[in-house]
Amino acid sequence: MTSPQFPASTPSDARASLAGEPSPLHVAIIMDGNNRWARARGLSGVRGHRAGVEAVRAVIQRAAERGVKTLSLFAFSSENWKRPAAEVNALMELFLMALKREVKKLNERNIRLSIIGEQQGFSHAIQKHIQRAEALTADNTGMHLVIAANYGGQWDIARASRQLAEEVAAGTLDPVEIDEACLDRAMNVSDVPPVDLCIRTSGEQRLSNFLLWQLAYAELYFSPLYWPDFGAAAFDHALNDFCTRRRRFGMTDEQIEAQGA
Repeated sequence: MTSPQFPASTPSDARASLAGEPSPLHVAIIMDGNNRWARARGLSGVRGHRAGVEAVRAVIQRAAERGVKTLSLFAFSSENWKRPAAEVNALMELFLMALKREVKKLNERNIRLSIIGEQQGFSHAIQKHIQRAEALTADNTGMHLVIAANYGGQWDIARASRQLAEEVAAGTLDPVEIDEACLDRAMNVSDVPPVDLCIRTSGEQRLSNFLLWQLAYAELYFSPLYWPDFGAAAFDHALNDFCTRRRRFGMTDEQIEAQGA
């Protein structure tokens, strides 16, 4: 598969693109294609995942430059445990390495880090470094970086529903009080706004159980690039495409135009 290349742009050019158009506050990315990127080059899957880490660094930097308030990255799904044991072990080693080496850089850039997902599934060492990373960056006021690891959207909704059911059983919540806002507060990622733009790389066009509740009104953008090839210029292209879209949220064009008048 030959992927198109997007022209490079400077941060100032990126901010100037489509000036005055609404930019996404919350961007979520399904990072796909590491294995296929490596296979196309005769490399091991582990090499592909290591190359993917470089793309993560580039996109985090550009997202902050573009004024994105929340960036959510799908790093490891609850279904990824089904992959070959050697690949899973390598991914866990990369995750632990990133927690050890990258968090200090995030903190220096005033980026707050949150890890969402079923953390009990990870080793004690990974759980310990997750806690340290979140504590170190908790007071940062810049971009909020959310990493979904051992995460599934259906799991998130089921867990939130169970929490509300327990509150009803305890007598602290009346069932008639349960609405969308109530369920939203119970979600694993409860302190972020709804997703405005969801990007998926590698040409695949599905959500793969990612942030299902939060993606209800998200714009979807599918890139043919494998994740390791998805750098700053490709991210700019996705954001600029978002800026050309009209989001109606169930309303008509006439209502949207009246609101902007």
